[in-house]
Amino acid sequence: MAKIMGKRFDRSVVRNILVRADNWVGDAVMGLPALEGLRHVFPGSSISVLAKPWVAPLFEGHPAVDKVIPFRKGEGAFANPGEVVRVVRLIRRHRFDLAVLFPNSFEAALLVYLGRVKYRLGYNTDGRGFLLSHRVIRSKEILKVHQIEYYLYLLRAMGWKAISKDPSLHVMQEYRDAAGNLLLSAGIRNGDILVGLAPGAVFGDAKRWPPERFAKIGDWAIQRWGAKIVLMGSPGEVDICNRVSRSMAHRPIDFCGRTRLGEAMGVIGQCDFFVTNDSGLMHISAALGVPTVVVFGSTDAVTTGPRGPKTRIVKHDIDCAPCLKSKCPTDHRCMLSITPEEVWAEIEKFRREPA
Repeated sequence: MAKIMGKRFDRSVVRNILVRADNWVGDAVMGLPALEGLRHVFPGSSISVLAKPWVAPLFEGHPAVDKVIPFRKGEGAFANPGEVVRVVRLIRRHRFDLAVLFPNSFEAALLVYLGRVKYRLGYNTDGRGFLLSHRVIRSKEILKVHQIEYYLYLLRAMGWKAISKDPSLHVMQEYRDAAGNLLLSAGIRNGDILVGLAPGAVFGDAKRWPPERFAKIGDWAIQRWGAKIVLMGSPGEVDICNRVSRSMAHRPIDFCGRTRLGEAMGVIGQCDFFVTNDSGLMHISAALGVPTVVVFGSTDAVTTGPRGPKTRIVKHDIDCAPCLKSKCPTDHRCMLSITPEEVWAEIEKFRREPA
């Protein structure tokens, strides 16, 4: 399925590896199995991950990673050129033998080219092929597989063994402690049933189940189980979480916009159940092994759905879905046709299962 352009090389000469991580939380989580596969192929080599600060906690403390290098450049071709120069110089100083690029961007390839990395592996996209020493030709078939497999194909194209597996997150103790303190200060005690709700989704409104329906799930968990509800999301999703809170008959704990990613990982890891749209937090919850119920509509569960034994997807077969659009041009029936009762039924199934 994957074709590689570039001569094979002796793996024994690769002692120092740089991985450029994706900038989106969900994509970064889905890249973890490939990162672990790289560790399996090069067990004695040092692996550093170049990552934007907002995804860096996903790699901190991960057993496949020796070092996380922050890349603080903003978005756009001309944003913060000084940071680009700093990172290029840093890459040169580290003398990396191999760079594996998970993002498809031109910039990712340019950094390692200017950083004088000898072997540069990535998909031949965005006009960057001449910057790569080993170019994987992206076929139509590859675009149809799950994103986890998409990253793994980079390794398989080189003839390296890369096993399909679900992502697994490792939350550092300092993040677990910070999350524990947050929950304690909010009145959460050991033995409380904690249900997390993530009503946001960065890509756009089309991915979002109505906040009022998340509110109903929260109220039912409180009324029927005596649960505590925690709202999770980024600073850009505060208004959505406020709508959930205002729509609830019982007061939830609103952490939306109040946690950094590491703390959010710690909080989600303490949840007994997590209800979410297709989002980065969905992938985090699934990777932490939390029973996760996801409402899917405009996006494709086949290519970006949650992976893990404790995940359930609620979606309807609608003729226009998945459309992959950020805003629905019609009646948003892919999401509006899904009732709170359907979602609640999936949560109840989880609760009846043995731990």
